[in-house]
Amino acid sequence: MNVLVLNSGSSSLKFQVIATDMERIQQHRDDRLCRGEVERIGGEAIVTFQKGKDARQKFTAPLRDMSAALDYVVRYITSDKAQIPGIKSSADINAVGHRVVHGGELFSESALIDDKVLEDIEECIDLAPLHNPNNIKGIQAAKELLGKDVPQVAVFDTAFHHTLPEQAYLYAIPYHLYRRHRIRRYGFHGTSHRYVAFRYRAMQKLTKEQTHIITLHLGNGCSATAIREGKSVDTSMGMTPLEGLVMGTRSGDLDPAIVDFIAMKEGMSPSEVDGLLNTQSGLLGISGLTNDMRGLLSELKEHDDRRVRLAVEVFCYRARKYIGAFLASMGGADAIVFTGGIGENSPEIRARICAGLEWAGVKLDDGKNQDTVAREGRISTDDSKLQAYAIPTDEELLIARDTVRVILGQPHPS
Repeated sequence: MNVLVLNSGSSSLKFQVIATDMERIQQHRDDRLCRGEVERIGGEAIVTFQKGKDARQKFTAPLRDMSAALDYVVRYITSDKAQIPGIKSSADINAVGHRVVHGGELFSESALIDDKVLEDIEECIDLAPLHNPNNIKGIQAAKELLGKDVPQVAVFDTAFHHTLPEQAYLYAIPYHLYRRHRIRRYGFHGTSHRYVAFRYRAMQKLTKEQTHIITLHLGNGCSATAIREGKSVDTSMGMTPLEGLVMGTRSGDLDPAIVDFIAMKEGMSPSEVDGLLNTQSGLLGISGLTNDMRGLLSELKEHDDRRVRLAVEVFCYRARKYIGAFLASMGGADAIVFTGGIGENSPEIRARICAGLEWAGVKLDDGKNQDTVAREGRISTDDSKLQAYAIPTDEELLIARDTVRVILGQPHPS
């Protein structure tokens, strides 16, 4: 089954085509045929395309909206220019899997999209006004382009965290506000946390019930999740992706009274403060330079800039603090797993986060840590009581696999 995986943003469309079926899933022989991204939709868009492991290609095209962008992508990947094996026309796309950010309390697992499911995704727009409308545009564009007979599946960022117990997801606000407006912790990056938990137990040959780990997805967006018996029991992001760890441009945890204080002192509206906390804070806000960790580490090494050093230290401190809190809340764990762009590719940040966790039994192997970049492997010593791993995430692969399983009525094992 050729699955087109889509991640629709406000002005961008990320896509992959993955060939998979139940036999390939069981044998881990899924075939990633191509991947790419369309950026700056609404004008002269920038298109990036890569077939298999070939070199990336980049070109431009005038694309007015999401429908035009998807039409362009499908026409390109089915053209002679792309030369993708087994993909000669749109009829060779057998299904579409969509990343949907928020499923609220309505979706505890991936779902085959029909009119009712689409209505329920729309019901969650209040919870993710910046994301769900764009995800819906992607769903509608795919239906218009490929026809109603091509099955589409929604895979929710929030679904993995439906196993959080009440004491973990409730905020200490009047309970009627939760009942009335569903104000609670939902958590995000669930597909990523679920994938690396699956890979960890596959590497260790463990059952789901034997999987007790803390996963850290560290990229421009960052989150930590406590996983006990293979289930999410706590997570750092909250009702929105703003809560929790320090991120590229998001503040993470702060005193809620700060919002009104900034608004009063700076003459800003609540929505303007919300924008500041989401797009001008985090690593960018502290450093005043960039939200890119690679750039910050390079600047720190070259100039030892004080604010850059502070940004890196606050980032690592917050992550270490969450690890300690989750170890306490879940009664200990067997391993810490790093993933995401920073978690997979920055041995220095992993070492900085783990420094000071010796009390918990973490002992990094410097050689293994330095050598484990963009690949999976253990980065702690053999005698470390709390092991540490780096495992590259693959949300798109999990979306493709979920799409196949949902269409065939098969439960997912992770």
